[in-house]
Amino acid sequence: MKDSVRNEYLEFQMKIMLRFCVNAVISVAAVIVLYLFLWKQRGGNLIVWFLEYFMRMEEEQAFLIYHYYFRSCKEIFFAAAILLIFVVLLYFLFRWMSRYFQEINQGIDALLAEDAGQIHLSAEMFPFERKLNAVKQTLEKQRQETIFAEQRKDELVMYLAHDIRTPLTSVIGYLNLLDEEPDMPADQRAKNVHITLDKAYRLEEMINEFFEITRYNSRQIKLSREPIDLYYMLVQLSDEMSPVFAQHGNSVVLEVDEDQMIYADPDQIVRVFSNILRNAAAYSYPGTEIVISARETDGQVMIAFRNEGNHIPEEKLSSLFDKFYRLDKARVTDTGGTGLGLAIAKEIAVLHGGSVRAASEGDTVTVMVCLP
Repeated sequence: MKDSVRNEYLEFQMKIMLRFCVNAVISVAAVIVLYLFLWKQRGGNLIVWFLEYFMRMEEEQAFLIYHYYFRSCKEIFFAAAILLIFVVLLYFLFRWMSRYFQEINQGIDALLAEDAGQIHLSAEMFPFERKLNAVKQTLEKQRQETIFAEQRKDELVMYLAHDIRTPLTSVIGYLNLLDEEPDMPADQRAKNVHITLDKAYRLEEMINEFFEITRYNSRQIKLSREPIDLYYMLVQLSDEMSPVFAQHGNSVVLEVDEDQMIYADPDQIVRVFSNILRNAAAYSYPGTEIVISARETDGQVMIAFRNEGNHIPEEKLSSLFDKFYRLDKARVTDTGGTGLGLAIAKEIAVLHGGSVRAASEGDTVTVMVCLP
């Protein structure tokens, strides 16, 4: 590709040089033709006639003036004629080249125009046309990404405000109830205080997750990598999360080599696995298994989390890792997640130089984490 572009530019340069050389050759050839057919045969007679007719000189005197002042200086006249013709041809050459600059200027104006039309230049300007169109596409892509980023920012603020308002409204409601009924029975008061505290903890968790995803986006997290026994980490994590799996009757099956190692930040990478497992437990069929497998290929470890649940359409798979995205819109904030769990998992994996993606075939949903 680079060789092709270089050849096109060389072809354009050669074309300009060729025209310049042709102008020089034409200038010399024109003067030689003028000298051979006009100056050498008729030029002297014309000058003598001019001196006789207009200057009222005798023929002999006119011939002497021609001989001493024109014939003896013919090299100077010859060179001046070449220069004059060359300048005239060079003027037309510059006019021809200025057309290219005008085309480029029009192409630059087209870059500023917010339209999807392609930039068209003359055939010999094809390398510049292609580059201008590439720049136009890049600028249009950046403009669309900027618009999308602004939309996503507005959505984040909207989702955050909505998600915070729900537990905050509950906290305010229960506190008002406690404030308005000072004689409330002790057991009822204790129950309301407990619910209020749960809502406050929920609100704190949501705010913490929001600030956490912001820190990951701005790359403020510093990783402390070390060798990790993947099998032991997953066994320990499965035991710690057993109450979460017990709510739906799920169980975890490990298909991981006991000697499998990864090189990562243990505190951060365990967050990736726990978020994915919580999501798998929340959306899997009751009483089914969540299978975790791992394999090493090309210096990378692929950890797959497979669960049985409702099929996820292809168009929704890419949105699973978007901030505040919830697959089940009916899950309210009090019972559902914040929609940040998988987004945080993705950001952590990216910080490690890895990636996260999802696949869905039938009733099987698989989330794959790829780590160096």
